[in-house]
Amino acid sequence: MRIDDEVSGAGGRGAVAGNRGGTGRTVTSKDVARVAGVSQSTVSYVMSGKRPISARTRRIVEDAIAQLTYHPNAGARALASQRTQIVAVVMPFDVGLGAAGLMAFIEEITLAARARDHDVLIVTAEEGVDGLRRVAGRALCDAVVVMEVSTDDPRAAIARDLRVPTLFIGFPDDAAGLHCIDFDFEDGARLLVGELAGAARVSALVWGPDTVDRGLNYVPRFRAAAQEAAAAAGVQLDWVPLERDRVEEQVRTVLDGGGQALLVTSFLSRVVHAVQEAGLRPGTDLDLVALATDADATGFTVPLTAVSTHPRDVSRQAMSWLFDLLEQGAGPAGVRRVPAFVTRRSSVRASPTPRVP
Repeated sequence: MRIDDEVSGAGGRGAVAGNRGGTGRTVTSKDVARVAGVSQSTVSYVMSGKRPISARTRRIVEDAIAQLTYHPNAGARALASQRTQIVAVVMPFDVGLGAAGLMAFIEEITLAARARDHDVLIVTAEEGVDGLRRVAGRALCDAVVVMEVSTDDPRAAIARDLRVPTLFIGFPDDAAGLHCIDFDFEDGARLLVGELAGAARVSALVWGPDTVDRGLNYVPRFRAAAQEAAAAAGVQLDWVPLERDRVEEQVRTVLDGGGQALLVTSFLSRVVHAVQEAGLRPGTDLDLVALATDADATGFTVPLTAVSTHPRDVSRQAMSWLFDLLEQGAGPAGVRRVPAFVTRRSSVRASPTPRVP
């Protein structure tokens, strides 16, 4: 028995190509309509979601699709829905800047996109504003994620005028009208300084010129909060930017100067190795805390007390927000922070001085 059509008009002439069934020929939406007993246009509306279809008819069409192992051609589907099914990730790339640190973000973004039947286009050219205009202006994507955000990011101005949802992972100074999300570097700094509050002096072994010169937004955010927390606790905070070619030398200088409390945000493995080469053990001879993922913090003989930046959580929450914007239309702009928390391990000596929780 034929199911009554739920949309007006006959099925469209342009059948959407799918995969080949058992006969070896290409299965089309016309075949799905025949097996389901509905019009070809009903099949199209079930796939695109453009018009309401009853649950019973939708189930019949989906059963027919499963029976024929039919999958709509991606190009035709994009044309019909005016969607590309692509999320663009715009980020600079330089082999000298340690791109491996971005891979956790990219992996989670890709997984989240694929879960929503989207692919990811990574835009790595150093085009700045022009690159952002290009991917959005040529309708190459449905939405944009902007990474490696600087404090004075020129992409912020153009993002406010884009017609596709755009989300920044990071906070430019002028975030008005933007959707921004990032790890709470400020609270992370306060927590790490709090773990060393019993020390009179803390050496912060932090990002060097490779990072600072790029103006990345999280560096001044972290520094300002760390300095404020240290001042409130009566702790002297020495800010030591680590230079790629001098890390071990700089660590030795700090240790020779009596450094007994280290806060590390950069070159963690090399710092720990230099401490061990000096015959010192974190948690026994000195205190060491780090801004590091759990995997990195637990990869040493002495597991490190650390605050993780949780790149995967940031990416998952970013993509959830982005798809909300994409599916529900423009939502209120604003800044969201992924909370920081400290995991205490063995790299800080017991102290009678209460530490900030």
